[in-house]
Amino acid sequence: MMINWLPLFVAIPLGTAFVIPMIAKRLRWVSDLLGNLAMAALAALAFLAIDGQGICHIGSWPTPLGIDLRLDGLSALMLVTINLIGLLATTFSVPYMERYTSKLRYYSLFLFMVAGMNGVVLAGDIFNLYVFMEIAAISSYALVAFGCEHEELEASFKYAVLGSLASSFILMGIALTYGITGTLNMAHMAARISATGMDRTLVLALGMFLCGFGLKAALVPFHAWLPDAHPSAPAPISAMLSGVVIKALGIYVLARLAFNVFGVDLNPHLLRIVRLLGLVSMVVGVFLAIGQWDMKRLFAYHSISQIGYVALGIGLGTPLGIVGGLFHMINHSVFKSLLFLNAGAVEYATETRDLKKLGGLNRAMPVTAQTSLVASLSIAGIPPLNGFWSKLIIVLACVQAGHYWLALAAVIVSLLTLASFLKVQRYAFFEAAKAGLERVREAPLLMRTAMLALAALCAIMALMVLTGMESPWLVGPAANVLNAGVFGTPLGP
Repeated sequence: MMINWLPLFVAIPLGTAFVIPMIAKRLRWVSDLLGNLAMAALAALAFLAIDGQGICHIGSWPTPLGIDLRLDGLSALMLVTINLIGLLATTFSVPYMERYTSKLRYYSLFLFMVAGMNGVVLAGDIFNLYVFMEIAAISSYALVAFGCEHEELEASFKYAVLGSLASSFILMGIALTYGITGTLNMAHMAARISATGMDRTLVLALGMFLCGFGLKAALVPFHAWLPDAHPSAPAPISAMLSGVVIKALGIYVLARLAFNVFGVDLNPHLLRIVRLLGLVSMVVGVFLAIGQWDMKRLFAYHSISQIGYVALGIGLGTPLGIVGGLFHMINHSVFKSLLFLNAGAVEYATETRDLKKLGGLNRAMPVTAQTSLVASLSIAGIPPLNGFWSKLIIVLACVQAGHYWLALAAVIVSLLTLASFLKVQRYAFFEAAKAGLERVREAPLLMRTAMLALAALCAIMALMVLTGMESPWLVGPAANVLNAGVFGTPLGP
C-alpha cells in the first residue's frame, strides 16, 4: 500500500503550491495553514514509508517506458529528513515571514522546493531525477532572493549561475551515459555498465557527475556560491539549504550513482577522490569559518566543513564509514537547521547578525540561547549529543581502514569547530549586552517550538547508537543499500 502512495510525496506539495495563491490573497493566514498542513502530511507519510520497499510505476507504464518511483532504505532516510526538517521550518516561518511582503509566494516556492527534493530521492530514472532537481534548484534560487535587497539578489544571481553550471555538467553526463547504455532507468543502466565495464566515455560522464553534484553539495573547490546564498536567504530557507538541499541534490545523488549505478569496484579511484574532497572541505571550511563575525555566514562555512565529514565517511567505502557518513548527514540536518533558526531568531529580535554588536542574549532570549548551546555542542562533537556519535563512527572507520591521518584530521577539525562555536556563544549570549539591546525579547511561540523540537532531536538521535553502532535505526538499512553495490536485476524488459 505504501508503494502506491509514493506519488503523494510529489503531488501534495505541488498541488498545495498551486492552490495557495488562488485562495490566500485575501486571507493571509490560509497560506500558513495550508503550508503547514501539507508539510505535516508529508512528514507523516515519510515515517510510514520507513519500512517500505519497492517500485511504483506511474500510470501503470512498465519499466523502462514509464516513470518509476523507487523506495528503499536510503530514499526512506532522505524522505524523513527532508519532510521533518521542512515541517519545522514552516512552523518557524509563521511569525518569522511576517516581515516579508508575500507569504503566499513564499509557501508556494517552499513547497515546490520540497516536491523537487522528494522527487529526486524517489526517482528511478536519471532524467526525471534531473527534472525534479531543477524544480528544487530554481525554487531555491528564488527563495534566496526573497528579500529583494541588494545582498539577496547578488547572492541569488551567483547561486543561479553556478547552479546552472552544475546542471549543465549533470545533463552532459546524462547524455553521455545514455549514449553508451541506451537507457535512462538507473537499474538498467547499472546492469549494462556492470556487464560491459567502464570505457572512456563513461569515465568522462562520471567526471561530469562528480563536478555537477559536487557543486550542488558545495564541496571544496565547488563551494563558492554557498557562503553568500545561505546567509542571504530567510532563516527557514537557510535551514533548508544547509540542512537538506545540499544533501538531497548533492551528496545523496553522488552516493547513489557511485555505489548503485557505476559501482565503486569498477571505479577504484572514485572513492579516493571523494575522500580527498571531503578532507579538503573539512579543513578549508572550518578555517574560513573561524574568522567570520556574521552569525549566518559563520554557520554557512561550517556547512562546507561538516559536509566534508559526510563525504569522508562515504568515501571510505567501508560499511562502518558509510554508516558514519549517513548518520552524520542526518545529524547535520538537525543541528545545522537549528543553528540557522537560532540566527534567524536573534536577527528577528535584534535586527543584526553581527556578533560584535550582540551580547547578553542568554537572559533576554533564554530559549534561543539554550537551544543554540545544544546545537553548538552537537556540531562540535561533544558527548552525549548526536554529533559526537556520528563523528566518532567516522573516526573509528578511518582507523579501521588504516587512514590514521584522516582520523587525526577529523579530530583536529572538530576541535577547531568547538573553538569557533565558543566564540559564537561568548559574543552573542554570554558577554554583557551592548547598547540598544535592553528591550530585546524572546522569539514568538512557534519559533521557539521549532527550535525546541530540533534541540530535543539532537539528544534523541544520540540514542540511535543503542541499536548498534554499525547499524543504527533508520541509518543501517540506508547504508545496506549502498553496501549492496549496483542495483539488482532490473524489472521489465
